[in-house]
Amino acid sequence: MKGYRAVVGVLLVLGVISGVFVYNHFFRTRTPVFASDEDHFLFGSIGTEDTDGIPYWLWLVLPRIFPEYLPSPGGYASLGVLSKEGNEMPVGFSKATIGYERVGTNCAVCHTASVRLRPDDPPMIVPAAPAHELAMPQYLRFLSACASDPRFTADTVLDEVAKNYRLPISDRLIFRFILIPSAKRNILRLTARYSWTHDRTEAGRGRVDLPNSAKFGLLRQPIGTTVGNADMPPVWNLSAHSGRSYLWDGSNTNLQEVVVSSAISAGSGTKWIDRDVTSLNRVQQYLSSVRPPAYPLPIDRPLAALGANLFERDCGSCHSPGGTRTGTVVPIAEVGTDPYRLAAWTPASAAAFNAYGSGHAWQFSHFRATTGYVAVSLDGLWLRAPYLHNGSVPTLEDLLNPPASRPSFFWRGYNVYDTHHVGFMTTGNEARREGTAFDTRQPGNSNAGHSYGTSLSPDDKRALIEYLKTL
Repeated sequence: MKGYRAVVGVLLVLGVISGVFVYNHFFRTRTPVFASDEDHFLFGSIGTEDTDGIPYWLWLVLPRIFPEYLPSPGGYASLGVLSKEGNEMPVGFSKATIGYERVGTNCAVCHTASVRLRPDDPPMIVPAAPAHELAMPQYLRFLSACASDPRFTADTVLDEVAKNYRLPISDRLIFRFILIPSAKRNILRLTARYSWTHDRTEAGRGRVDLPNSAKFGLLRQPIGTTVGNADMPPVWNLSAHSGRSYLWDGSNTNLQEVVVSSAISAGSGTKWIDRDVTSLNRVQQYLSSVRPPAYPLPIDRPLAALGANLFERDCGSCHSPGGTRTGTVVPIAEVGTDPYRLAAWTPASAAAFNAYGSGHAWQFSHFRATTGYVAVSLDGLWLRAPYLHNGSVPTLEDLLNPPASRPSFFWRGYNVYDTHHVGFMTTGNEARREGTAFDTRQPGNSNAGHSYGTSLSPDDKRALIEYLKTL
């Protein structure tokens, strides 16, 4: 009897030890907490680690193992991923523990920019600005190329990790037999989910195809031929936009739905949304109050005053904060800009999204299909180049030229500012090296339309641009 009790006791102890081990290595959850709302936006979790997260040590060494799959030296920075001094993770990337440390993306990856006034200046990081440098499609292709390479093995990965950190033997075994094979399968599944991107216009830097990502991935609608590429919009000062239409086509008028649906489209799981929606609420509160930075160079105030009069006369009804059409949808037949993004989001897509999340407290109900694009408020306009919803016009000076006179080819993604034309530099060797090509002849890339202001005199155009710097 004593021997039986001893065996049972040993088994119980081993069971407890095994349970603790399994819990710590596969189920224990820990999410970093940031004191400031800005850091929470830049580095906090929105739950993507739980669904599409990559083991931290694997994610860290991939650029060192497979540099040939990146556009240039520099690791993830070569894809337009930003860093803020003093922080372990890049901007827009979060690290959370769900059994083991995993890396996911958050809202800031698409909504944070950097800018330099001169090539030798350090970059200024601007939260809530459009991520005009980020090459998200290339990031996904990089992961896919790595996972498809025969060198993507436990031996290769663990040997590279060991150059920085020696994992405990238990962790090495888990990585070897579970995490690395599982990560490979997950990345290849993600690759298959986005295979539809291969036969349509390249989004390039600073753009994503949000409508088709939601339709074909999240909503499982039949894959068609639509092109929904558009610029990543700024998301600052959202409290001033309350009650207006959101997204480029005005397909939703409820800010909370826009925030939650964007997180889900980025990979946040519904269970995480149910459990940790307070994290998204904190993001929404931050974006409601954060303001765009002021234009960083001297402004000719007398000239800007002349431009203010022109703006109120010719632009104010659609773009001033109190304009009668500001925040409303302007029909495509009137504005005349590229129609592809508009056509990508259909009534069926809106109905499917409204049905998504049935039974959850956050179930959507405000999605719709529209007939045009939103006349947006222009706060922080100087930092929103390239212009129009699809980013087809490099600078404000180009925007005030007739469409036929606008550049038909340029490079996107270089962060040195063009103070003369008001936008980012889009020509020259450095712009070419840092950026991706933009050809307005490709489907979804037209720079036509928005001919407002193009008939002004050269002097009036200069005055109007000087005023636009002040917004």
